[in-house]
Amino acid sequence: QVQLVEFGGGLVQAGGSLRLSCAASGLTFTNYAMGWFRQAPGKEREFVAGINWNGISINYADSVKGRFTISRDNAKSTMYLQMNSLKPEDTGVYFCACAAKRSIIIIRTANEYQYWGQGTQVTVSS
Repeated sequence: QVQLVEFGGGLVQAGGSLRLSCAASGLTFTNYAMGWFRQAPGKEREFVAGINWNGISINYADSVKGRFTISRDNAKSTMYLQMNSLKPEDTGVYFCACAAKRSIIIIRTANEYQYWGQGTQVTVSS
């Protein structure tokens, strides 16, 4: 079955960096668009970044533009999120997700993703 597993969360001071990874299995990775979402306590899950199947098309939430970089390695069936200049408001559980879509369009809506990882906690202290 399809499985997504996130790695790389942790506790970091404001201004620091973390790199999240999402390893996929049980699917043909190049048939899927990928995305990162996050959820802070008491808030709804929100879109962070998305990447299309071949990495040509990328989109970010305004709140992370210029600080986060999404990428994917199709040979390793893995997606990444490099997070720099972290802020306390970046704190939350970060989820990776995939959607069976092969186009240049980036999916920003959570309910259009079919599979989700279990999430990894990112905590940014001030």
